[in-house]
Amino acid sequence: MPELSITIGGKSFEVACQPGEEEFLHSAAAMLDAEAMPVVEQMGRMTDSRMLLMAGLMLADRMAGADEELRRLRAQLAELEARPAPEPERIEVPVIPAGVKEALAELAARAEAMAERVEERARA
Repeated sequence: MPELSITIGGKSFEVACQPGEEEFLHSAAAMLDAEAMPVVEQMGRMTDSRMLLMAGLMLADRMAGADEELRRLRAQLAELEARPAPEPERIEVPVIPAGVKEALAELAARAEAMAERVEERARA
């Protein structure tokens, strides 16, 4: 069983852990140390057990807040997932009837013919 030296609140502790859990232990110790340092700075010298108790309580309070936020977000997600999916936006594309297309083509042809006649008269 690996033994590690961790530092919490400026004090060193020797702890054992299961093989492969060393990184987890270092991470957990760093979280506890982050809570302990302000306690030590504010309250000064105190026993190891009191410092660890205060840091543990502060960390537990933070975790309780995170758990509550997680519950709130999960409830919000469940509510959003329970809503029916919105109807897809319907876009109507107008279809030009064949008769209108033919009439427009005829008008274009007449306009071109008239333009040619005007050009011919202008050249003459």
